[in-house]
Formats: sequence, structure tokens, C-alpha cells
Amino acid sequence: MLIRLLRDFVRPYHRSMAVIVALQLVQTLATLYLPTLNADIIDHGVVVGDIGYIMQIGGVMLAVTLAQIICSIGAVYFGARTAMAVGRDVRAAIFDRVQSFSAREVGRFGTPTLITRTTNDVQQVQMLVLMTFTLMVSAPIMCVGGILMALHLDVPLSSLVLIIIPVLAVLIGLLISRLRPLFHVMQERIDGINSVLREQITGVRVIRAFVRDKHERDRFARSNTDLFEVSTAVGRLMALMFPTVMLVVNCSSIAVLWFGGARIDQGDMRIGALTAFLSYLMQILMSVMMATFMFMMVPRAEVCADRIQEVLETDSSVVPPAEPVTGSTARGRLELRDAEFRYPGAEEPVLRGIELVAGPGETTAVIGSTGSGKTTLLNLIPRLFDATGGTVLVDGVDVREIDPAALAKAIGFVPQKPYLFSGTVASNLRYGKPDATDEELWHALEIAQARDFVEAMPEGLDAPIAQGGTNVSGGQRQRLAIARALVHRPEIYLFDDSFSALDYATDAALRAALAQETADATVVIVAQRVSTIRHADRIIVLDEGRIVGTGTHRELMEDNETYREIVLSQLTEQEAA
Repeated sequence: MLIRLLRDFVRPYHRSMAVIVALQLVQTLATLYLPTLNADIIDHGVVVGDIGYIMQIGGVMLAVTLAQIICSIGAVYFGARTAMAVGRDVRAAIFDRVQSFSAREVGRFGTPTLITRTTNDVQQVQMLVLMTFTLMVSAPIMCVGGILMALHLDVPLSSLVLIIIPVLAVLIGLLISRLRPLFHVMQERIDGINSVLREQITGVRVIRAFVRDKHERDRFARSNTDLFEVSTAVGRLMALMFPTVMLVVNCSSIAVLWFGGARIDQGDMRIGALTAFLSYLMQILMSVMMATFMFMMVPRAEVCADRIQEVLETDSSVVPPAEPVTGSTARGRLELRDAEFRYPGAEEPVLRGIELVAGPGETTAVIGSTGSGKTTLLNLIPRLFDATGGTVLVDGVDVREIDPAALAKAIGFVPQKPYLFSGTVASNLRYGKPDATDEELWHALEIAQARDFVEAMPEGLDAPIAQGGTNVSGGQRQRLAIARALVHRPEIYLFDDSFSALDYATDAALRAALAQETADATVVIVAQRVSTIRHADRIIVLDEGRIVGTGTHRELMEDNETYREIVLSQLTEQEAA
């Protein structure tokens, strides 16, 4: 997965990669050339006392070092830019994919893990790319070049390399084989701690209302301790990595000095050559250390790449049409024909056999007990879910064949839990119509019974709104969400229990103003409160995913026992009549 992910996202930067490889090649060759020059100075300058030769070769060494520094800086610069660009592209790809998900896919993954995959997981892959460009590209060049230069200096002494490198490789391989499963557990526990933290921040009012502070602290402590334990286990293995490498390096240096000194005594090797050989051995082992550092990162990056690829390869259950229909012949006629919705693997469908027709100028209400499928029915219309059976039509066209932008333009949806984005009142109201004027915004606020409290804010339309609308009350949030839909001016209005947080007086005033504003539109209201829907042109009664009654309030009170039970649970017989 890691190789495939990198291949897909690094490919557009092949020119930058070619520049990086060229710069790394030059700087590595310069690094390999320096010990030879140093040996030359020792053998032909220092030993014989030739100052002029020392100065001459020393100047060459300075020039080579300058070229090495310039190429190293250039390689790091282009490597960092390319790695950051790859990280940006991967994050953008995950974001685009998640934006295409239906509520089903988002629910399957969960918000905490999607956030972790977009941030922490991408960061690990990005860091691997950066280390590859800055360390890994030069490591094999230095290792091979160092071996060739060592062989050029002394073949018998080079046989030590054949022993040292396999020993180092085996030790590193054993440590890495232990690291990979721990990194997988670590990412899962990061997901877990994110999930707990998100719940506690979002539900802080509930926690305090029920005095569950200690319970939640203990719960967070458990998640935190779980992450601590696996991180400590990883840390122990990583702490062994560099001491192990350094032990091999130091033992290698002793062996080279031991056997090299013996060869100098025998006259088979010069002092400068031994110094250069020791430098090349250090370069070979340093390249192995750089590769080791990379291998330490690979297991975690591989796990992260698997998690990223899982998101990127998940297709949405709501698929855009291949040849979308962009036009319509009517004005918001809505129809459901034998619609069914079933969650994957569920024994029973949530909805079955739904028949519904709603036309312009009509208000259709949907009521039923909790869990009867009211919200799911409404979610089928804007394609938050796709019906698993039957069809949903807008203006006679299946919603699965309509261009998503055209469908979104035709529908104004106020969800059960209205969400406001961080910004201002105006920026939230303009969410569906960016070019709306201030007059349009005030008009929508007046219809939604929100003008009074917005005018009371010192900044008016520019009043700040916190993320999720947490700095306004539940009723104000609902009214702003309704106003946002009104600014959009769609052909079909969908209200999913959007009046539940309003008092009866505000509810009545809003519905009266809304009736005039939406007189030519199709309105579908899901509600629990009977007073909200009793004057609807048509009321649909749901029970366990089926329609068990259709008619006006008066007709259903006479003929439908399910509706009658719902009404009498809220109103007296006299009020209901």
C-alpha cells in the first residue's frame, strides 16, 4: 500500500525528483572523494613534509567541500518542497474523497479516525518522503561508493565489510519486525484517544450536568495509558536501535585499526590509506545508519498508508450520475415510488414500500414514533442516502440521474441537528447563496423569527458564530438554519423536526410567515409535535418503516389509530378536535 500510495502521489513531481537525485549524487561523490584527498595529503605531503603539496591539495578539498555543501542545501530544499507538496496532495485527496461519502460511509469510519487519517497519518507518510529525499537517496550511493573506494585502497582489509554489514542488517531486521505491529496498535490507540476527547469536549455540558467528571477523567486516563504503554514499547525498541548500530560501528573501527596496523607493519599499506579506509568504513556504516533511520519510519508509515488507502479506495454508496440531467420541466414536484432503504447486512429494511407525492404549493407532513424512519425518508430526497429499492423522483426524474449541483440547488434542507459554521451570521446565511444581499438576509431572518435577536447583537449580521453555533441557543440555532434555507430559495423545502427547540408562540409565528414565503414551493416537514403539522395539506403516518396512514388531520383522527394515539399523547380530545 505504501509503495502504491507514493507512486500515485510522487509521480507528478518527477522533475523535482530528478534534480534531487542529481544533487544528492554530486554531494555524495564529493563526500567520497574527500578521504582520498586526505590520504593523499598524509602520504605525499605530511610524511615527506611538502607544505606546498599540502596547500595545493587542501585547496582542492575546500573546493570539493564547498560543492558538497551547495548540493546538500539544494537537495534538502527541493526534497522538503516536494515532500510538503505530496503531503498537501494526499490530504486534499482524502478530503475530496470524504466529501463524496454519504452518511453511511462517514458513519462506518467515524469522525475521529477520519481526522486522524487526514492529519497524523498523512504527516507520517510526508515525513517518510522527506527523509527519503534527504537521506535515503544518498545512502545507497554512499554505501556502494564507499565499498568500491575501500576495495580500491585495500582488498584484504575490505573483507571485514562482508562480515560487518550482514551482522548489522540482521540486528536491524529483528528490531523492525517487532516495531511494525506496535505501530499499527499505536495508530488505533491514537484514534481511540481522539474519539474519547471529541466526545468529552462536545458533551461537556452533559458531563457536568450529571456530575460525571471523575468517570470521564478515568475513561480518558485509560485511553491515555493505553497509548502510553504502546508508545513506551515502541520507544524501548527504538532506543535499542542506535546503540546497536553504534556498537557494530565501534567494533568495526577497532577491527580495522587492529588488522590495518598489522598490514602497515608488514609494509602492505600506507598510513594515509588506513586513514582513508577508516573514513570509508564510517561512511558505509553511516549510510547503513541512515537506512536504519528510514527503516524505523517505514513500519509506521506503512500502517498509515494502509489506513489512508482504505479511505481513498472506499467508494461512496451515493454515486454521481454518468450523464447527469441538469434541467427540469416542473417546479419541485416530489415523488417516492415504492421506496425502500436497508443498511448493509441488516435483516429488516428501515423503510419499505414508501409511496409519497408532494407538489408545489403543498405542505406534506411526516409523523411517527421514534425509530419509525422519518429522518431516513427525508435523507433519501437530497441523496444523503440512496434508496436501496424503488425510486425517488424530483420533477419526474430519478434523483440518482440528476446533476448533484442541480439537485442541491432545488432543495433547501434543514437537518434535525442544525449545524452552523465558524464565521459570522452573514457567512452562515450565505452558505447556499454566496451573492445574497443584506436585504435578502434580513428578510430571511424576519421570516425565521430571528431578526430580533440578530439585531440585538452589537455586530448585527457580522456577529461572530462559533464552530457548531455553540455561542447561540438551540432555538436561535434552529432559526438561523431555517433562515439559511430561506436565503437559498429552493423549489423544495425539507424540515427535519426543525421546530422542536422553539416555544409554541415562536413556532406558530414562524409557520405563519413560512406559509406565505413558501406558498409556491413544495414543503415536507418531519415533526414530533402535532401542533406543528396539524394544518398540513397531507399528513403521512409512519410506523416501523411503513406508511400506515395518509390524509388530513381530521381524516386521520377519525380513521387512523396510530395517528390518534400520537395526537392524544400530546393533546386532549377537545384540543385535538
